Amino acid sequence: MADLKLRSQAGADLGTIGGDAHWFDIAPNIPVMHQVVTAQLAARRRGTQSTLTRAEVSRTSKKSRNQKGGGTSRQGSMRAPQWVGGGVALGPKPRKYAERTPKKMINLALRSALSDRATDGKVVVIDSFTGAAPKTKDGNKSLTAMGIEGRVLVVLDASSEAEVNGGKAMRNIPNVQLIEAGELNAYDVLLNDWVIFSKSTLPGDSANAAGATTGGKQGSPA
Repeated sequence: MADLKLRSQAGADLGTIGGDAHWFDIAPNIPVMHQVVTAQLAARRRGTQSTLTRAEVSRTSKKSRNQKGGGTSRQGSMRAPQWVGGGVALGPKPRKYAERTPKKMINLALRSALSDRATDGKVVVIDSFTGAAPKTKDGNKSLTAMGIEGRVLVVLDASSEAEVNGGKAMRNIPNVQLIEAGELNAYDVLLNDWVIFSKSTLPGDSANAAGATTGGKQGSPA
């Protein structure tokens, strides 16, 4: 078991909570994390760049000059790549950059990222969210009371109104990123300095482990 910081929504220290060793206490696999993150970023590329070949460019196909007698090289068409306004040779065409990444590799990358943050003491669990009206100043106070600075990833349960309100209190704070439990992925964990879970979104419980293993936004375009 890994000991994770337990805090109240107001930031009060409530001690520690045991985190599942399967998720928070493994040796980070850096090569796998690199491969998964690289594949995830590649899948976000639109791949819409396109150039016209000599067959597609709109230009006359008439010979630029006589075949013989001019003392110059022979030219067959003004659409050829060597002419200004001609087609592009071997230019880029629309393509997909997505790579197939095994689910076990995505899972390992996520567990490695969470374990890395847990080892540094950068994983916090909120005991419970209140259903009070969301206010950004309350969210700022909570982060300040918990001593959290830098980029923060907040993982919420979208089915809980209290957690949705808690997320609304933080969504306008700079450097705070909100995601649902089913979207949890290695890239977002590594992108942020801190990770904040609620008890219902903490990986390891049967209720949410399945959602966390999906790898979130792996392979989806941005």
